[in-house]
Amino acid sequence: MKLLLDTHAFLWAAFSPRKLSARARAAVVDSENAVAVSNLSFWELSLKFSLGKITLEGCTPDELPEVARQMNFDILQANAADMATFHALPRLAHKDPFDRMIIWQAIRQGWTLVSKDAAFEAYKDHGLSVWW
Repeated sequence: MKLLLDTHAFLWAAFSPRKLSARARAAVVDSENAVAVSNLSFWELSLKFSLGKITLEGCTPDELPEVARQMNFDILQANAADMATFHALPRLAHKDPFDRMIIWQAIRQGWTLVSKDAAFEAYKDHGLSVWW
């Protein structure tokens, strides 16, 4: 399975794995699964850190890509086609541009999104697969 971690799921996997559901935790550590973090998550975390909306224990945002690599997570790039076709994602449950773009990236690139956010379920009819 190809699993794309939502931003909170990445932080929890890296720093507080017990916050992940048992199902998500098992899937993330299963070597049969490809696990990725979107490059958009690093941008989101850096922005929120600079605005004082989040704090990080023991690291800064610029260290997070290396944290992901050390965990054997791929870094999934949002490509030009993802960006250019984003307008096709209906505005349903989410208004947050980071969440919406990660949803769209998962749909377009064929990844299952690992997220606790129940609002993501609204996008299942539009091709989103969610795992929690």
